[in-house]
Amino acid sequence: MQLSSILGMLFFLYTLLLFIQLQAKAEKPLCRMMGDPKYPLLSKDGDVTIGALFPIRSIETLPSFEFTLKPQLLSCSSVNLRDFRMAQTMTFAIHEINKSPSLLPNVSIGYRIYDTCGSRLSSMSATISLMNGEEFASEDTCNGQSPIHAIIGETESSATVILSRTTGPFKIPVISHSATCECLSNRINYPSFFRTIASDYHQSRALAYIIKHFGWSWVGAVNSDNDYGNNGMAIFLNTAQEEGICVEYSVKFYRTEPEKLRQVVDTIKNSTAKVIVAFLTSFEMENLLEQLSTNNITDLQMIGVEAWITAKSLISLNSFNVLGGSLGFAVRKIDIEGFSDYVIKSFWESDFPCSQVERNSSQYALSCKIYQDLLLLKSDNEDVPEQRYASNVYKAIYAVAHSLHSLLKCKEKEGCEKDLKIQPQQVVEALKRVNFTVKMGDRVWFDSTGAAVAQYEVINWQQLSDGSVQFKTVGYYDASLPPHLRFVLNTENIIWAGGQLEKPRSVCSESCHPGTRKAAQKGRPVCCYDCISCAEGEISNETDSNNCKRCPGEYWSNAEKNKCVLKAVEFLSFTEVMGIVLVFFSLFGVGLTVLVAILFYSKKDTPIVKANNSELSFLLLFSLTLCFLCSLTFIGRPTEWSCMLRHTVFGITFVLCISCVLGKTIVVLMAFKATLPGSNVMKWFGPTQQRLSVLAFTLIQVLISVLWLTISPPFPYKNMKYYKEKIILECSLGSTIGFSAVLGYIGLLAVLCFILAFLARTLPDNFNEAKFITFSMIIFCAVWITFIPSYVSSPGKFTVAVEIFAILASSFGLLSCIFAPKCYIILLKPEQNTKQHMMVKVSSKSY
Repeated sequence: MQLSSILGMLFFLYTLLLFIQLQAKAEKPLCRMMGDPKYPLLSKDGDVTIGALFPIRSIETLPSFEFTLKPQLLSCSSVNLRDFRMAQTMTFAIHEINKSPSLLPNVSIGYRIYDTCGSRLSSMSATISLMNGEEFASEDTCNGQSPIHAIIGETESSATVILSRTTGPFKIPVISHSATCECLSNRINYPSFFRTIASDYHQSRALAYIIKHFGWSWVGAVNSDNDYGNNGMAIFLNTAQEEGICVEYSVKFYRTEPEKLRQVVDTIKNSTAKVIVAFLTSFEMENLLEQLSTNNITDLQMIGVEAWITAKSLISLNSFNVLGGSLGFAVRKIDIEGFSDYVIKSFWESDFPCSQVERNSSQYALSCKIYQDLLLLKSDNEDVPEQRYASNVYKAIYAVAHSLHSLLKCKEKEGCEKDLKIQPQQVVEALKRVNFTVKMGDRVWFDSTGAAVAQYEVINWQQLSDGSVQFKTVGYYDASLPPHLRFVLNTENIIWAGGQLEKPRSVCSESCHPGTRKAAQKGRPVCCYDCISCAEGEISNETDSNNCKRCPGEYWSNAEKNKCVLKAVEFLSFTEVMGIVLVFFSLFGVGLTVLVAILFYSKKDTPIVKANNSELSFLLLFSLTLCFLCSLTFIGRPTEWSCMLRHTVFGITFVLCISCVLGKTIVVLMAFKATLPGSNVMKWFGPTQQRLSVLAFTLIQVLISVLWLTISPPFPYKNMKYYKEKIILECSLGSTIGFSAVLGYIGLLAVLCFILAFLARTLPDNFNEAKFITFSMIIFCAVWITFIPSYVSSPGKFTVAVEIFAILASSFGLLSCIFAPKCYIILLKPEQNTKQHMMVKVSSKSY
């Protein structure tokens, strides 16, 4: 019990002492450097300091991680000329500003430039070194302030994302000269990030526009598996879908994934797309180029991005076989006055560390050994005019300088207020407001996302006569211009894949010509389709039409289905075979009737002509002539007058004809009734009464016809229901009741005539006309009864032909049945044409 009390008291005292010690340390925090410091590759002291991260070397050698010895610093090799020029541009711009009497007149700018070796590990180490400084004394306290006012970098988007996320909580502004990932436009995640280059949002969309411009609808896509490639490709794929471009495949790989790279090459090899969008960094493009050359995959039209389209590192003996004719977007090439001379003289004399070894060796323990590979570039400046990102670094330095100029309240003659403490957050806010013009003539400002305006040159890989490769500018894209002026291409100057002068085709399916429409292939992209001919009555008058358009009512598709033409108008004409045949029979009937009339007139005094009222016979022949002639009104193009004429003339002439036959039938009956003793019936139906009866029957039909024409007359009508491909020009009845009344009245008279003739057929006579009238009425009724279904079922002009046939058939029936027997006796049996012969039977059968 006593031991436990002692232990408890000791624990309390230990806890109390530990708390007091921690509180003392919290009141005076110490900054301690963990491990060896990382020194900048290039540095210079100044009143304000700008940091920078560039992958000046590209190959990193990792130290041994056996955990038995303290790890050594990473070593780098293989100079990346482009990024070394970026570092020189930065020192050149700072050198200009420090000499300027108007910009930060009494303030000097220093710099610390680190080599990241293109490595995430080195990049993170350099970032921490920039934020902390190189050395701390063991008793130095942490003031919470970074010695850096702004950081220029990085070159790649993924590395810039890491840099921005690391510096973001400390509000240190980061200005990149070449990080284009759209992801960095998010001001919530990257509030202190800026760039003097445009976001990939514009470049990715421009890639889709250039593909659409050249009519390529079937492309492949490959991208770097990092922030730059993934975000850029996502925007391209969305835009391509909006523009109707189909992507056969979309694959990706990273420079450290050889197995994925082989799969990408296999995909390209087995594809049918002849155009490839390569959203790659220069490192991945170099790897892909090597594999394509090894597998002899050539004649593919490459569409590139600013990261590799002008990379001289890709030029080799065999690279043009793969990349020849490539098209892509590049940052505008801008010459910086004085820079070319600076890189071969002033830089090496004043800003290169090895020229100041004595002054800096005690401070940094520098060894010129690490600069030997850079010294090889001392007299080389041939590449300077081709550097496209140098101007972006130049603008970034001047943007920081203008921000500091406003924050330090600088005036040209009075200088700046150097005592003012500048916080990184103040620089961020000042950068948002910068708006100035550099000496090259470009205006520098940042939009709401912290990016510059998108301005690209369209580059084409071309081979000169000496075998060298030239990056020729063949167009431009400027997002600051109106939409219709943003994209300009000079296609005449373009050399295509494989050095060809003719633009390659890359489509899943060939274009559907006018007259056809696209029909999607099941389970395949919309760019893969079959071309199907438009249906009858439909057309497509443009290439790759999705749908066929139906022609208006009076129009029909032509044979090619690419144009609507007026439908053929069909009617029974005088010039066609059927019309000619019907006209012939009509005129033949007229001629035959006239001959009969002449014959009858020449034999008018003979008993057979006088029998049954010769006046009615001549009137009947006249009406038959009209019946034959009225059939001609049904032939020819229907007009308003011809439509009214054909039906009314038909109705009236046939009633006149049937009235005459009816009159003759009644005369036959009356004549035999008159032979009976005491019969005086003939005085009630003499010649006058016969003429009046014919007139009365005919006037009724005339009245019906007048009412029909007054109320709802027939009219020309374009019938488009029966045939889709042609118009039947016919006469509409107007009033079906009127037409039915006309036909019905004719039918009524015909039936009445038939009944009377049938009753008179057995009357005794050597020549009983009632028998022939009966036959004629049987033929007449049979013709018109069969006419009705034939009329209804016959299409188009055949309807009219059926009606004409019925008119001619019934007319010939009447003519032949009533007049043929008489003509036979007159011409061939004249001995029977006597009164005695005709009355023989009557005498023998007299009552």
